Amino acid sequence: MYFSVKQVIPRDDYTLALVFENGEDGILDMKPMLDFGVFQRIKDMDNFKRVRVAFDTIEWDCGVDLDPEYIYTRCCRQAKYPAGDRLAGSKE
Repeated sequence: MYFSVKQVIPRDDYTLALVFENGEDGILDMKPMLDFGVFQRIKDMDNFKRVRVAFDTIEWDCGVDLDPEYIYTRCCRQAKYPAGDRLAGSKE
């Protein structure tokens, strides 16, 4: 089972801050993928920052998208990050 993405915020370190429909939030590190296949398209920071929520997942203007189940299972839980990095309105 996976939960839909409800909010995504690109960060300057090629990570994505995410909120899921169940209220959980976390960080997805995209750096390991940027040298492979279609993900090279988002290696440019301007392209990377053009991410948005689409249906139940995320996509970029350049045609790159990710499976929502992959995002949810790979996302590092926010508990590992300082409270200042939490997204506004997300649950503890």
